[in-house]
Amino acid sequence: MLNITMIGCGAIGIGALELLEKDPDLCVDAVIVPENSEELVRQRLAGFVRPPRVLTALPADARPDLLVECAGHRAIEEHVLPALERGIPCLVVSVGALSELGLAERLEAAARRGGTYIELLPGAIGGIDALSAAKVGGLDAVLYVGRKPASAWKGTPAEQVCDLDSISEATVIFQGSAREAASLYPKNANVAATLSLAGLGLDRTEVQLIADPHSSENVHRVEARGAFGGFEMTLRGKPLAANPKTSALTVYSVVRALGNHAHSLSI
Repeated sequence: MLNITMIGCGAIGIGALELLEKDPDLCVDAVIVPENSEELVRQRLAGFVRPPRVLTALPADARPDLLVECAGHRAIEEHVLPALERGIPCLVVSVGALSELGLAERLEAAARRGGTYIELLPGAIGGIDALSAAKVGGLDAVLYVGRKPASAWKGTPAEQVCDLDSISEATVIFQGSAREAASLYPKNANVAATLSLAGLGLDRTEVQLIADPHSSENVHRVEARGAFGGFEMTLRGKPLAANPKTSALTVYSVVRALGNHAHSLSI
């Protein structure tokens, strides 16, 4: 059985835990949460058959088989980097954090020193295998267009671009590089950052973000072309009920990745 420690127990973490509890090959032994949310998380987990322990940090003597980050960008610095130094393999959902200059290199260096690895999960997007393969042959251009319900952009710089409560048609709220998108929209940047790391990098990946008052889905469109040929892909992801900024596919991506590590056959 694979013993897992999860960082974070919000909408993504709870959704993943509910599905993982049905898998006999996996055991989420503990969750790591901020100190001020311990009791709230214990209440959330009370209905689970196998509720994990609630911690605020990874104990010095702990050696989980995998550490899975589902908590946001700050958790990378606080928990993932030290775990890699200790030789603990890590799976990361908040790939947008790697748009911070030098962080990807620091994570790779920490993993090398610890003799382990870090795996970046695709989350809400697909086609990462095809894009990575195309990069080997030579990529010329990658465009990502992210379309979400207008309400999903509240609390972001989009509020300075337009009135999200009153727009009547789809409105472009950002156009530029993936690095700029990640800086301005860090909580919505994971898809663009993942595509960038798989493909042309943060500065050469083009991004367009759209607020659509008529959409009830998170729509991701990717266009790529190069020596391999070209492809276009559109995913229409239902948002998590608990957090409209996040696609439900992100939860399933975590479950799939852990299953691939635990099961005898993976794809």
